[in-house]
Amino acid sequence: MSDVQQRIDDLVKNNRVMLFMKGSAQFPMCGFSGRAIQILKACGATDLKTFNVLDDAEVRQGIKDYANWPTIPQLYINGEFVGGSDIMMEMYESGELQQTLEAK
Repeated sequence: MSDVQQRIDDLVKNNRVMLFMKGSAQFPMCGFSGRAIQILKACGATDLKTFNVLDDAEVRQGIKDYANWPTIPQLYINGEFVGGSDIMMEMYESGELQQTLEAK
């Protein structure tokens, strides 16, 4: 595992709710990342950690390889890849995301 993959793996496994996004929770830098934050806030996700991929080009590319998923944002809950903002919205609308966040 490369250094960047190890860094990503550590972030995913050491934070219960981990969102790789463009910008920060306070200042999202793209519409999809902004929507992801809004969805998580609506779900009451209190233990959310974020990583701004715009600050680190290695992680920006590495996260795409890590999950074999081409877009950002990417949400991980309990070490498992959930998806991007479209999947998050579908899960939120069905109530599945809230259930996933509530499960410890």
